[in-house]
Amino acid sequence: MANPSIRNLLIFAKSNIDSVCELAHSSNQHLNVKPLISLVHVVSQHRSMTTSKRVQDRSQNKRVHDLEIATEKWKIASKVLFMMEILKQEPEQIIPVRSLDQYRRQINLPKPHKVSDFIRKLPKLFELYKDQKGVLWCGMTKEAEELVIEEERIIEEHSEKAAEHVARFLMMSVSKRLPLDKIAHFRRDFGLPIDFRKKWVFKYPEHFRVVTNEDNIEFLELASWNPSWAITELEKKVIGVNENHQLGLLSLAFPLKFPSDYKKVYRYGGKIDHFQKRTYLSPYADACGLTAGTKEFDKRAVAVMHELLSFTIEKRLVTDHLTHFRRELVMPQKLMRLLLKHCGIFYVSERGKRFSVFLTEAYDGSELIEKCPLVLWKEKVQSLVGYRGRKKKVESYYDFEEMENEDLFEAESEEDNVQPEEEDTVHHLEGSSLSDESEMEIGEICRAYKDIETS
Repeated sequence: MANPSIRNLLIFAKSNIDSVCELAHSSNQHLNVKPLISLVHVVSQHRSMTTSKRVQDRSQNKRVHDLEIATEKWKIASKVLFMMEILKQEPEQIIPVRSLDQYRRQINLPKPHKVSDFIRKLPKLFELYKDQKGVLWCGMTKEAEELVIEEERIIEEHSEKAAEHVARFLMMSVSKRLPLDKIAHFRRDFGLPIDFRKKWVFKYPEHFRVVTNEDNIEFLELASWNPSWAITELEKKVIGVNENHQLGLLSLAFPLKFPSDYKKVYRYGGKIDHFQKRTYLSPYADACGLTAGTKEFDKRAVAVMHELLSFTIEKRLVTDHLTHFRRELVMPQKLMRLLLKHCGIFYVSERGKRFSVFLTEAYDGSELIEKCPLVLWKEKVQSLVGYRGRKKKVESYYDFEEMENEDLFEAESEEDNVQPEEEDTVHHLEGSSLSDESEMEIGEICRAYKDIETS
């Protein structure tokens, strides 16, 4: 960074925004302070939860390239899945191409790219044709329609297990109920049907029910406590299911899988061992008595995260979605810091505009060790996209970097779990927003920090 005054402003911005403003206005140089103050606000406000140990501060060697690839390979498939969901809700499963233009933000298709060009890149899944009036329409191929039917069958077969996971999610919460709008973020992660708000939530009255509070906000509330479900997935793997199971303290060590070249594991070996041996409160036990910031509080939070990720079909979630449940699940305010600290249990990928967190034990390289039918179905969809393998052999994370601008497919994806908060109608899909201003600013913040540290 050439101008030392600008550099000093950015460095000082980390600690005191008011003093930065005074410094900017009192500077002897003739500076346009408005852009600087704007950047100060960005640096001080956006993703403040990670400023003490930012994801971008990690060295290249600490990244798990296989898991970065696992994140990347679904970015195109996510757009396809979103398109399929739009068409599924149309009466004849066809839609005018001009009507798809309103979903540019959801599929991250920037102008001047045409939606029709995007569709033509997927001939095995979508087809285009004109009617007598010359209107261009989009529909699914026979193979795609068969995939839709197959997905519906798999989701129906998975429904009981999904109901168990949702009920256990409620059991971990403080009030034993969660806003439906928040659960909607996890719909595809949990393998829930697109109409889960209208129909699915009413299929299991023995497990949960929909209630409305005084502000007319809908909640999903636990209907009954099932003791056999108050056993963590880690307990089941280590000691099995015990009929005489009692809620309380646990002393199970979490499986660890560090990056192959992560040398700090030797430096912090003693602390890791101490953490693993420390007892912690079960995610299903009442945590109201725990004090935030204590070691017991943090380890219980790790256990909650481990359990929640175990419920998902890909053992991965978007970190933005997790932060919505800090209060309900008694989680620390600086949740990202906790995830980064325990990099042997979790891995945070910074690919895309939204960060993703993986359960490291569930992966062998870039592949899930245990793939449920929904994951296998998703792989079928991804294989029909037919873009990655034919264009270039991808062997490392950096190969994806080189391919970044080679095709319109490579417009940065919002997240592979592209899903609206309201799933029941196309109108709801139209109104959904998958990104906010804080997410859009990540790249700029990273560049500003890089300038500070390298200048």
